[in-house]
Amino acid sequence: MKESPIFVKTFELIKWLFERTEKFPKSQRFFLAKRINDNILDFYELLIKAAINKKRAESTLIAADILLTRLRHYIRLAVEMKFLSFRQYEHVSKMISEIGNLLGGWLKTYGHGKISK
Repeated sequence: MKESPIFVKTFELIKWLFERTEKFPKSQRFFLAKRINDNILDFYELLIKAAINKKRAESTLIAADILLTRLRHYIRLAVEMKFLSFRQYEHVSKMISEIGNLLGGWLKTYGHGKISK
């Protein structure tokens, strides 16, 4: 069985983020790095939940959209604090945008028009 692109891309993002956040200053690994890592894992769990529980998928995907928006803000903060370079920011922003587009397409199947970009 072929895995959906949103799951593949989210898994790639998780690996990428974990590799970067472990290099955050020690004082931030238990603060911002933890928030970033927890947020992306929670997002992935919501995708799994939406795929399994079709009856509640729309509300679950909306919750996932909120987490993706939150992740964007955490990443921006990491760049502002110079824990990530601008090139890393460009790369991760593209990854998050691709996932956001896939999430938006999934949400549209439920007639939900607005999704974060």
